[in-house]
Amino acid sequence: MSQSTALSKRELTLDGLHCANCAMKIENGVGKIKGVSSCSVNFVNKTLTLEANETEAEHIAGEAMRTVNRIEPHIRVRIKPVPAIGKVASTSTQATSDSALTGQAAASSAAASGYTSTSNAHTKHADHQHEDAHEHDHAGHTHSHDGGHQRKLLFRLLGGGVFMAAGLLLPMPPVLELSVFLLAYIIAGGDIVWQALRNIARGQVFDEYFLMSVATIGAFAIGQYPEGVAVMLFYQLGEMFQGAAVERSRRSIAELMNIRPDYANVQTAEGIRQVSPEQIRIGDRIVIRPGEKVPLDGIVVEGSSMLDTSALTGESVPREAKEGSEVLAGFVNKNGVLTLEVERIFSESSVSKILELVQNASSKKAQTEKFITRFARYYTPAVVIIATLLAIVPPLLLNGATFSDWIYRALVFLVISCPCALVVSIPLGFFGGIGAASKNGILIKGSNYLEALNHVKYVVFDKTGTLTKGTFAVTAIRPATGFTEAQLLDIAAHTELHSSHPIAESIRNAYQGTWNEARVTEYSEAAGYGIEAKLDGQQVLAGNYRLLEREGIEAVPDSSGGTVVYVAVNGTFAGTIVISDEVKGDAAAAIHQLKQQGIRRVIMLTGDTRQTGEAVGRQLGVDEVHAELLPQDKVMQLERLDALRARGEKIIFVGDGINDTPVLARADIGVAMGGLGSDAAIEAADVVIMNDEPSRLPVAIEIARRTRRIVWQNIIFALGVKAVFLLLGAFGIATMWEAVFSDVGVTLLAVLNAMRVLRFDSSRMNRLVTSPARDKRASAI
Repeated sequence: MSQSTALSKRELTLDGLHCANCAMKIENGVGKIKGVSSCSVNFVNKTLTLEANETEAEHIAGEAMRTVNRIEPHIRVRIKPVPAIGKVASTSTQATSDSALTGQAAASSAAASGYTSTSNAHTKHADHQHEDAHEHDHAGHTHSHDGGHQRKLLFRLLGGGVFMAAGLLLPMPPVLELSVFLLAYIIAGGDIVWQALRNIARGQVFDEYFLMSVATIGAFAIGQYPEGVAVMLFYQLGEMFQGAAVERSRRSIAELMNIRPDYANVQTAEGIRQVSPEQIRIGDRIVIRPGEKVPLDGIVVEGSSMLDTSALTGESVPREAKEGSEVLAGFVNKNGVLTLEVERIFSESSVSKILELVQNASSKKAQTEKFITRFARYYTPAVVIIATLLAIVPPLLLNGATFSDWIYRALVFLVISCPCALVVSIPLGFFGGIGAASKNGILIKGSNYLEALNHVKYVVFDKTGTLTKGTFAVTAIRPATGFTEAQLLDIAAHTELHSSHPIAESIRNAYQGTWNEARVTEYSEAAGYGIEAKLDGQQVLAGNYRLLEREGIEAVPDSSGGTVVYVAVNGTFAGTIVISDEVKGDAAAAIHQLKQQGIRRVIMLTGDTRQTGEAVGRQLGVDEVHAELLPQDKVMQLERLDALRARGEKIIFVGDGINDTPVLARADIGVAMGGLGSDAAIEAADVVIMNDEPSRLPVAIEIARRTRRIVWQNIIFALGVKAVFLLLGAFGIATMWEAVFSDVGVTLLAVLNAMRVLRFDSSRMNRLVTSPARDKRASAI
């Protein structure tokens, strides 16, 4: 893509966004701005993400701010500063200054048009303490604003309730009764009516404010004062509970992703100094004390400790770190003191990329979300038209029908028709699914990929580093008659003592006995064959089959796969040692579970020899093995599957994200295994498994299925209840009270149901994955 057409992403924070329908209107409005290629509003974390031409991005961001303020004037908009990716700390001050100017320019642009922004109040400063104070002030402000919103609702409920009770219980003349109920109505719902009027003035007619206002004002017009007030009271009560439920969900997701380190202890000539992680350079040394988060990726140069990696990987078992160990930002130090040499600046660290992925995941919406957005856009005008016809046509056509009766039915119809339950709960359900996956060490880059996991029928695995550990290890010791496994390994390890070959190193690593170099004499290596040496005075050969064949020693060929080392002592075959890329402990169980979940074919692709590939394939129980492949050959295999699959079926490719970028991009869903520290994996894949375990893939699929079940439960429940009550209202059976339940009650229940996604517990599934013998119960999860 050329520089002139390159797309740039901008994020706007929408403080004060409490209404899901408002979020939908903002998304539609900003999406219509000329030059915006894509736009998405995340109601849950109050952000707007847009993409536009790089040369016009700042101007369009300012236009987006004006559009938001025009649609919802009460929302305070600020532009998140553009991160200085790839710049070292020495230039970060300039980068953040540029970002600050960017935000200020947008703010000035908005202010010039009569709109306000807080962009310039949230720019970064080089001074860490000032930055921290700024962030904490903002966090407190946002929180208090939300709390203030809830308190205002509570005061309206109490005030409106008191006056309504007075109107119902105290005897008074009709004019005073009307005044009391009108006062109760203004207290309870005056803000709703005012918002409806402002929206109408801006050309935004069909929304929940309009529906509530018309229904309740109509109730007053036909003398149903108590019901008009009651609708507003219960609507506000529902808003308060719905807001509390959504805030709880927001906090739950925020807690799952609360992995951003607040500071770093950097070693300087004057001693240890506490600074912002953004100020650290590559090569700096930082100290992590017990209980502190690791602020940046690095290598341990001093100390040892146990690390809690659960925030990044979902693993509950602490991981040991010692000198030479790689440690990632976001890990929590449990006991010892560690000194790290920094390998990546903060903007390129694992934790920074993970946070960005999860926060931006909602910008890629599932088809179900897109459908509901389109549905709500046409649904509300349609029900207003139907309600109007319901109020006017029957009294004109039916004998004995009165306008007051049918107007009341039409007003009930309007209250019932509000689409809040769908507009709020469905995005919340998908975001909860992404949060639940993150909690289990699975990063899903968008709701579209979460939904696509439900339709997977073909899973294609790379072998090395995905199903296997990617390191050579002794996997079998097969002694000949007259030798034991311990004897054979002792002979081979000492014979290979002076070799620098990786095969020799793996044999030495497997040996647990005591080393005695004096036992080995007359050592020599024969290129292409192996090693000849004297061990304890005996002539020993250790190498390939050709070495023994050359010496006329009869040996039993080993065709089990992997690299085979043949050993002979004094001209007698002593046995074989098999060295291969060790299969991951949960790989076979993961493949077994995938088949239990209904995956049609599990296929393994590898660049290794056919013999090795087929041996691993048999061990794991895959359906197909294709070996000796180059990267382009793997792409061809995916294209072959693409031609075979039925419409709507999806293909997953699972690779290590380093050599498999073309295949990850070609698959419907690219899954990167071994995502820890792998930039290529995070960039190329749609899903990143954070802990190297293939067993996380069936967990991801189960979370996707659970999310889909809950989302469709909400869709069916909301539409079903509304359909029943719309019919009841049209036939005069349902009153305003039932109408309020069908709107407020259904919305609240749908939100609470959506929150169940976050409570996904993978522990039972993990037990099933690691225990294939218990697979019959897997389908019951």
